[in-house]
Amino acid sequence: MSVSLSTSIVSSGFADPTLGSQAAFRRIMDAFANPGTIADLGGFVSAPAPLMPAAAALIATLADADAPVFLDGAGLDDATRWISFQTGAAVVAEPADAAFALLSPGSASDGWNRFPLGTDAYPDRSTTLILPVDGFEGGLGLMLTGPGIETSLRVAPRGLPKDFLAARAANAALFPRGHDLVLVCGERCLALPRTTRIVEA
Repeated sequence: MSVSLSTSIVSSGFADPTLGSQAAFRRIMDAFANPGTIADLGGFVSAPAPLMPAAAALIATLADADAPVFLDGAGLDDATRWISFQTGAAVVAEPADAAFALLSPGSASDGWNRFPLGTDAYPDRSTTLILPVDGFEGGLGLMLTGPGIETSLRVAPRGLPKDFLAARAANAALFPRGHDLVLVCGERCLALPRTTRIVEA
């Protein structure tokens, strides 16, 4: 690893590790408490490509030595080094070992069940999936209902896999097991917990 790369990895985390991580954590928790709303995670950290700023902030805030990360795709050496240095989390090669999984854009949802779904006794042992999308407007219309949504909420993210609705319906049927999902685009994220019901709108 070059000196410049080492400097970049060291200096691109939270400027104030305590206050920065707390502020990011509050925004992430608000996103999960209010599914379908968009949270701005920009300005917290600066990670190497291909990590989007929102994905990097999520991982920097939530991953740690007890919460390993899986990265889907190739050419991720710099991202792996950044995650390891900034969080202390292991970047694992096996999906079964992941607490968080950063998926590739357009990731086929029929492969998501290779990640832990938790158990009825320990549903928190499932993997949280992070999926990059092309945007949060102008895509497939989705109607969301469930905890944290007063009546219903319509969203239209672009770049979802074609079998997304079927995959999320199957995931919801597993409750209390299942994956929580976070969509990321640039500096923004949108959380879809396993309790959120999603139909085409």
